[in-house]
Amino acid sequence: MKKLRYIILPCMMVFLASCAEEFIDLTPPAEITDEVYFTEAEHFKAATNRFYPYLLDWKDQGIYSDHGSDLIGYDEDSEMQIYSRGLIQAQANDDYYSDTYEALRDINLLIARAENYTGEESIVEYVAASKFHRAWQYFFLVQRFGGVPLITEPLTENSEELYAARNSRYEVVAQIITDLDDAIAGLPREQDIASDDKGKISKWAAMAFKADVLLHEATWMKNVGTTTDGDGVSEGAGSEGYDPSKIEPYLQEVVTLTKTVMDQGGYELWNYNDVLDNLSHNFLFNLEGSGSNPAGLDKATNKEFIFYSKFDFTFRRAGTLVSHVYQGRTKPSRKMMDMFLTTSGLPIDKPLSGFAGYTNPEDEFQNRDLRMRAYFTNHKFLGVIPTINNDPELRLDGTNKFGYFNSKFMSWKWGTDEAYRATQTESYDMPHIRLAEVYLMYAEALYELNGAITDGQLNESINLVRDRAGLPALTNAFVAANNLDMLNEIRRERTIELYAEGATRFNDLKRWGLAEAELGETIFGAVIEGTVYENNTDIYKPEVYGYGEGVAETGVGERRAVIVQPASIRNFSRDNYLFPLPTSQVNLVDELLQNPGY
Repeated sequence: MKKLRYIILPCMMVFLASCAEEFIDLTPPAEITDEVYFTEAEHFKAATNRFYPYLLDWKDQGIYSDHGSDLIGYDEDSEMQIYSRGLIQAQANDDYYSDTYEALRDINLLIARAENYTGEESIVEYVAASKFHRAWQYFFLVQRFGGVPLITEPLTENSEELYAARNSRYEVVAQIITDLDDAIAGLPREQDIASDDKGKISKWAAMAFKADVLLHEATWMKNVGTTTDGDGVSEGAGSEGYDPSKIEPYLQEVVTLTKTVMDQGGYELWNYNDVLDNLSHNFLFNLEGSGSNPAGLDKATNKEFIFYSKFDFTFRRAGTLVSHVYQGRTKPSRKMMDMFLTTSGLPIDKPLSGFAGYTNPEDEFQNRDLRMRAYFTNHKFLGVIPTINNDPELRLDGTNKFGYFNSKFMSWKWGTDEAYRATQTESYDMPHIRLAEVYLMYAEALYELNGAITDGQLNESINLVRDRAGLPALTNAFVAANNLDMLNEIRRERTIELYAEGATRFNDLKRWGLAEAELGETIFGAVIEGTVYENNTDIYKPEVYGYGEGVAETGVGERRAVIVQPASIRNFSRDNYLFPLPTSQVNLVDELLQNPGY
């Protein structure tokens, strides 16, 4: 009999056996199955706790950190680099497909057992958390693959769903919304979660996540429509349930949900710039014990993370090369560096911006958004503006040296004798949704909904994010006076604030309908023309750069810069908006159709 990998049925819930002895006495003990396990509320609680490791964690850096996007100045043949160049091919297996369905199998089992449990009131929170987890896993699948088979019940070997066709993305999203409504109704407020349970899903987290789903799908329908769906007959999942009239209600609900979280959630932006030399945007992301930063702050001070994967040095370390990978593979591109505003609030190409140029490496850091220094100074000398004299790493004399560094998500002083953590032992939390993103969703949804946003609405959202970054408030008068585009400025803030968090850049470019244009551009590194590097072979060796130099649009006009990847090898297309389904699954079931273009 043909069976899809994601629903192969071993003894259910065996992953709980290690903790089950606390709750049940079986003869023989080895026969721990779902039929005899779910008999007490504590069993549901324990099972729900085991769903958290199904979330993305530090081992998923390849898709988590925007690696391979247009914001990264690093060239290699990783999956996301290949994907961003439009070269991804359907493979036999995709762990992000099969592993997600394995998680869904266990989640569905708990939800099904809860329907027959006596004492329903005692497990409301656990069922609600399970609904959240199911929604989370399905939304991950939708963002990666589009429509997928929608399975909401535990299956047997004879279940018809084993051979089912894909549901459309719109049908899957409808189920996600239903699950999140149930989660919101049953989850506790953050304020009611005990300190020992912090990191558990709250009502506000479910609201923020629903806002994320709705904003993604509303803008996808608006900017992408059905162009990636396929006909559902010969390819793709089809467009059953597509209804563009939902765009406006979705956006309106994003506004309502985010405003509720903003007003009632009790969250705060983590702003310790006064004691961290304006480096809050660095230390927030490697915050652990009091030794993780010079101000002695620890995780208890962080009230910004709304939903996150929780790590701990004693019980759950990263277990992978966090600092090492972020040091080497998330160096910013020319586009990313030029995206930061000056302290005037203007883009660097505006005549009155006060941009200091590129002559020396330190020049472009002057009078800029605080996040630029927090993210992109050398991790060994964090916050110290790099110069040719104080940092030999700025010498452009080797492959993958493009003049810039990354420090976001790296342990303090990593690579030195004073490092707080050795790589693989990092234990800071991984944010999935934080308050700054809620502010940004609120502003974006308002503008998408109304084609306008008031100064008051800007002040209660995006301007709070800008203030922490040392930027002046964004106002309608400022936008008009300087010939700016409000939507572009809102998107700029999102791009900079959420740099290297999640697959944010890829997903944003796709839902905005801009991916093929933005990912198809040449990726540049350091500016050469008119700088200290030009004609100076002591600090710049052109021969080691395989793609040479090209003309880039910069803050001072067209200038020659190092090419990281030329446009000629970057051929991302609309077909690449969705990943291909693994062929091992497609070949098993005739009704399971591959995405268009593969």
